[in-house]
Amino acid sequence: MGIITTNQSTANSAAKNSIHCQPPSAGFRVVGIGASAGGLDAMEKFLSHVAPNSGLAYVIVQHLDPTQKGMLPELLQRITGLEVYLVEDQMRLRPNCVFVIPPNKNMAISNGFLQLSSPSEPRGLRLPIDFFFRSLANDFEHLSVGVILSGMGSDGCIGLAAIKEKNGIVMVQEPSTAKFESMPNHAIMSVLADIIAPPDELPAKLLQLLHHLPSGETLLDSEADNSGAIDEIINLLRISSGNDFSSYKKNTIYRRIERRMGVHKIDKLPLYSNYLHQNPQEQEILFKELLIGVTSFFRDGKVWEELKNKVIPEILNGMSNASDVRAWIPACSTGEEAYTLAMILYEAAEKLQPTKRFNIAIFATDLDVKAIEIARKGIYAESMIADIPVHMLQRFFTRDEEGYHINNQIRGMVVFAQHNLIMDPPFSKIDILSCRNLLIYLEQDLQKKILELFHYCLNEHGVMVLGSSETNGALKHRFFSMNSRLKIFKKLSDPTSRQKSVIQTFLPVKKSEMLKQTNQRPLEINIQSLTENLLANQFSPPGALVNTHGDILYLFGQSNEYLQPTVGKSNLNVFAMIKDGLRKDFSSAFSKAVREQENVSVTDLATDNHKRAKRINLDIHYIEQPGPLYGNFLVLFYDSPGSMEENGIITKGTGNKPNRRETELEAALSEYKDKMRQSVEEMQSSQEKLLTTNEELQSTNEELQSANEELQSANEELTSSKEEMQSLNEEMQTLNAELQLKVDDFTRVSNDMKNLLNSTDIATMFLDKNLNIKRYTIQATKIFKLIKTDIGRPFTDQVSDLIYPEMAEDAMKVLDTLILIQKQIPTKDNRWFSIRIMPYRTFDDRIDGLVITFINISELKRAEEQFYEAMQFQKLLAEKAGAMIIRLNDHLLIQDMNPLAEKYLGLKASEIAGQHFTERFINDKARPRAKKALQKLLRDRAKGRLKTSMISTGTPIVEIEWGVHVIIRESGTCSGLVLMADPVQAEI
Repeated sequence: MGIITTNQSTANSAAKNSIHCQPPSAGFRVVGIGASAGGLDAMEKFLSHVAPNSGLAYVIVQHLDPTQKGMLPELLQRITGLEVYLVEDQMRLRPNCVFVIPPNKNMAISNGFLQLSSPSEPRGLRLPIDFFFRSLANDFEHLSVGVILSGMGSDGCIGLAAIKEKNGIVMVQEPSTAKFESMPNHAIMSVLADIIAPPDELPAKLLQLLHHLPSGETLLDSEADNSGAIDEIINLLRISSGNDFSSYKKNTIYRRIERRMGVHKIDKLPLYSNYLHQNPQEQEILFKELLIGVTSFFRDGKVWEELKNKVIPEILNGMSNASDVRAWIPACSTGEEAYTLAMILYEAAEKLQPTKRFNIAIFATDLDVKAIEIARKGIYAESMIADIPVHMLQRFFTRDEEGYHINNQIRGMVVFAQHNLIMDPPFSKIDILSCRNLLIYLEQDLQKKILELFHYCLNEHGVMVLGSSETNGALKHRFFSMNSRLKIFKKLSDPTSRQKSVIQTFLPVKKSEMLKQTNQRPLEINIQSLTENLLANQFSPPGALVNTHGDILYLFGQSNEYLQPTVGKSNLNVFAMIKDGLRKDFSSAFSKAVREQENVSVTDLATDNHKRAKRINLDIHYIEQPGPLYGNFLVLFYDSPGSMEENGIITKGTGNKPNRRETELEAALSEYKDKMRQSVEEMQSSQEKLLTTNEELQSTNEELQSANEELQSANEELTSSKEEMQSLNEEMQTLNAELQLKVDDFTRVSNDMKNLLNSTDIATMFLDKNLNIKRYTIQATKIFKLIKTDIGRPFTDQVSDLIYPEMAEDAMKVLDTLILIQKQIPTKDNRWFSIRIMPYRTFDDRIDGLVITFINISELKRAEEQFYEAMQFQKLLAEKAGAMIIRLNDHLLIQDMNPLAEKYLGLKASEIAGQHFTERFINDKARPRAKKALQKLLRDRAKGRLKTSMISTGTPIVEIEWGVHVIIRESGTCSGLVLMADPVQAEI
């Protein structure tokens, strides 16, 4: 592994050692970037707009083909000035660097170091983005940033939720700008994104958001100055949503408000309060921010293992056959935890069959209406089900184009409802209560009251499960810790405490009154007291207090004459409990009262009470005051003044003698009996036919059921194949994008090479191992008669002007010996070419053919011939000249001399070539003067004369006067001297 730049290997090694050896830095944010199909283009746009000194570290996680070598670092390095690394195990994160996940690896982060591991999931079911994002949230918490770009599927949704929970930043590519919208759309639906924008705008928007987030003093630090604005914001949320956040921890509220202020670039809290007043949509977004709905299947796996293996079996073993098992999950969010508990309860109860059977009911509640709607549908994306054991996924879920559907056997065990844990009445007689990671966001006083509420709700020895950061606090004496590490508690009976429901409520929901209030605290309201006071003032008949769904909140008076409990599982709903004679008319009247929010009365309804017929009147009153009962209904029952005995019962005569009327009646009765007998016979015959038909239908049904099972099996196989193909398609999309960029690079390189070869004016031919032509330059067509269709044909078949019959033989010799051959070959039209035959070596040092170059040296050959002729002519002149001639170079070294000089000096030119003229032929005394004179003539580039005594083979010669001529090159520089002297001087 090395840094993907053009730096030297030593620099790469130093950078690598730096990344591995130094301790991790602190205080910088880490930007996790998740992408899949079509993500390469989005990542390039993102990174090309990242400032080189942003101070952030960028980690890229992409769906990659595990069988292919990754090219992503090389491709990204071209478009960013940041250093791009292919991650190695235990590599340290650094700001202003990009780290890329390698193929076929899962990547996590711990203490600022990136850790690689081999994926355990089969190919097609891997979710590397979620895997990394969740570890990033745990390690960097509020300094984590999650970015989702183009891709298929839903990978990253759970990871973004984890980042959001830790108060990190979530950014998503605008779906309309993505090549594949699935991942951005799933991310937007699953979590409230802070920034949604095109990829080239995301870096700038992130820096703007970070600039506006507080780095020093926070709203919490200046609580006294901002308390009025905070109270106003809380009251505004209470008016718009009906929920009071005044008992939430101030730190949580402040951080969420600061986040929204940063998104809108608002620096002052009063300005944001005004912005909230003017933008109802922002009120809804802030409300969702404060809810912090984070959940997943089998979250905190060790807790569920403990519940599955120990706690739940202990609860069920302590129950009798046909018992009701009731569970409650407050703050259930989108239902994953509720369905997790349902699956565990189902399997635990199944193990006790047929000895015991249980009626399981799980109540899952939350403030967020949209979250409840998602939970009721029971449809989850692929990324949501990653933590579900395979056997449960196959058994309890069905896959289709929408996602994974929870099966009816589990869905029927769970009842979802919107519920305010603080305002609304609690559920009772609960065996298992799971409320995890809610109390940590509430103040201590409210935590204590909710724990008292939970204690009241639980059956004797019922179990309560809290979050990993929560505790039973001030109520330790009311709960026994079954597992303090996993936060599992059992209820203890408290004989000194009077068991009662602790029901609290906030301000009335009526907006007209709320607008006049700003700083009111929540009031403790007792529904029973309010209802009784209302009845004492206005009503006296028996009846019930119900909500808009018909759920009974309170009963009063002798209501058992009109309402009776249902057989089987408890159901406190007025539609289920009202007696048969009243149900139809009551349903119609109640629907009208709910729809029009007004009072409705119905008179003269018939009911039957202990075989005694009576008539009643019914009133349904819509409640507007007091505030805590606002929106509910009073159902009141009145006895009608008359009775059916008085108006319709036929009495017999008092005498014993039957009258005419009785005789007629007896005759009619006898005739009726005969008809009934015939009807019974016909019914028996029809029943027999029906039984036969039923048997045939049952047989057909069995055949259809068998066919359905086969189709279901085939559908599961097709679904599995579809998932694998989808994963392969994503990987192929990514690989195709990388390869396309490589092709573009190679095209540019090929064009550059083509232009380079053509510009050199050198004919070049590329051959394969069989001497077939692979490529050639334009200049080669001037030697061989080549056309485009000759590519792939043997070059020996080509007609050329070269007089080189052994060219094919030399080519084969180069292939065998790998030693290049260079020759100068003429053509038939008197041109000359320097031909080089070399092996063609690939990037990985394999021999894959030959490269033959043809350099036109015709001009050089002509110049050589002219030079040779000139030399011959000069030599002839020197030999025939009547003077001694010696040629020196610019260092006064002897180059040559003519035969006459050889004769008189007594030496051959070959013997003294390269020797210094003055040192060889001038004595020591005259040597400095002669040398200085010759050098001056060279500098002045002028003719001159040199008169000096000569010596030869140690024998003095008479003094000779030399004529000195300077030889000037074409460039104007001196190349040497020519000394000429009359031989007569040497004879004297």
